[in-house]
Amino acid sequence: MPIPFLIAAAAIAAGAAGVGLGAHGAMKMKEANDTLKSAEERNKKNNMRLEMTNKSTCETMDVLGKNEMEVLAGFSEFSDLIEKIKNRPKFANININDASIPVFDGEDIKKASVGASVLIGGLGGAALGTAGGFAASGATTAAVMALGTASTGTAISTLGGVAATNATLAVLGGGTIAAGGGGVALGTTVLGAATLGVGLLVGGAIFSLTGSKLSDKADEAYWAMRRNEDKINDLCSYLNELQNTAMEYNLTLMQTRSLYASYINRMRMIVQSHETSGVNWHDFSEGEKLVVSNVVLLVNVLYNMCKVQLVLKSEENPEYNVVNQEEIIKASQAANNAFAQVMMAA
Repeated sequence: MPIPFLIAAAAIAAGAAGVGLGAHGAMKMKEANDTLKSAEERNKKNNMRLEMTNKSTCETMDVLGKNEMEVLAGFSEFSDLIEKIKNRPKFANININDASIPVFDGEDIKKASVGASVLIGGLGGAALGTAGGFAASGATTAAVMALGTASTGTAISTLGGVAATNATLAVLGGGTIAAGGGGVALGTTVLGAATLGVGLLVGGAIFSLTGSKLSDKADEAYWAMRRNEDKINDLCSYLNELQNTAMEYNLTLMQTRSLYASYINRMRMIVQSHETSGVNWHDFSEGEKLVVSNVVLLVNVLYNMCKVQLVLKSEENPEYNVVNQEEIIKASQAANNAFAQVMMAA
């Protein structure tokens, strides 16, 4: 075969090979681009799912936190009424179905009631998760802290409204930023005095995940997305558990609160009926004593429900929080048992 034809044949073969390689390269580039786009889209959807779950859980926790604060604030009337009853017995620990409920201290009830009243005024304009943060840390803890001192040296109880709420949040956050603490921002999502530094709803982890960017390299982007997805699945599972638990706990709280409202009205009428002759326990009928005793029981149950920290720091993994199921179940059972006992005695 003449040389020119050999060269031409070689050129054609080389060209064909080049076209083949080019087509293969183009295909690989398309696959990589598709992988990158798919990873980015999936990561975006995962982040949106996490943000929506977080928001929904915060809203549920806010409802519970607000209700707990209102329960505590409402104890002011009980404190006034019980103080009017002379020669009243010292109500000992109450046992219901072999479960002992520690009796409140009168001064503790007053402090929690005043502190809760201070904080309620600032919840209307507070950021999402504020009231929920109080519930997570134990509303009673936050309420008592509201009687503390702000970083300025001013008594929080004299501030009122949003200022008082922010000051309490700063205390829960470990102090103001200037003092080395987390300030209001941390306080809004803090767990409480026992677990400072851990976000209520793993806020830090959420923000780091939703703010993370994937690599420009397809394989790295895909595996980074998968790692984020695993974490997001864990967080969403935790948030869903917390939300469901908070909803059930709030239902029990409201049921008990409704019964308490009915009985505190009866207690008020009893005290008023004895005011002309002096409000003396020894003058009460057995039925009247039973009403007052039932109010004391319900106050104990509600007060202890508000003390429960719904969220705890995980001992196994410091990056995560856990729902305090043990204490939640115990407090809920005590409330349900008390409800049944009071209704049977009615």
